[in-house]
Amino acid sequence: MRRVLFALAVVLSMSAGAANAVTVSDPTGDFLASFAGPNDDDLDVTSFGVSFDTVASEFHLSATLAGPIDPTSPGLYAIGVNTGAGAIRPFAGIGQPNVIFDQVVVLNQNGSAFVGPNSLTSSISGSDFSIIVPLGFLPSTGFDAEHYRFNLWPRTGLGANSQISDFAPENAMIASIPEPSGWAMMLLGVLALGGVLRRAPPSRTRAAFA
Repeated sequence: MRRVLFALAVVLSMSAGAANAVTVSDPTGDFLASFAGPNDDDLDVTSFGVSFDTVASEFHLSATLAGPIDPTSPGLYAIGVNTGAGAIRPFAGIGQPNVIFDQVVVLNQNGSAFVGPNSLTSSISGSDFSIIVPLGFLPSTGFDAEHYRFNLWPRTGLGANSQISDFAPENAMIASIPEPSGWAMMLLGVLALGGVLRRAPPSRTRAAFA
């Protein structure tokens, strides 16, 4: 029975650690009414996720589009980041006044990615992409790293807002912190693990970690 409880505690703790990521889903085909470009599948976001690796001190950004990303297309993916100042609010005219940011991460459809003058590690596979952004490339202007806010918007070029096809999330920003349920699971796992170790004889406790 103790072994079962110990295994449960480990699983709960591990799953809580994996909860340090936030992902939002976005409806398929919800192109902005203001968008003047083609309704291509690789300009239509279906999910966007953010996590912060506290050990490596880096952000992991990922997304899935409605179709394979075309590397020959001139399109790009902009990810606005609010590091605390939230100084830039350019999208009220297209119904997105709450997309507030002070830094922008850019991924071109050919796979190159950057923030400011810094190149980033990125990958594109089919309809998915991922980007790694070291915290040092996104210095805080007031927020702790775990409370930075993010929004993704594909666009056909850098210029008018009519080039933006979609926002994820819509008219909002997401943070790279665990959901309340994630914190609850983490606490439950720690408490369960502590209870098992407290009840187990010292020899068995040592054996469990051998």
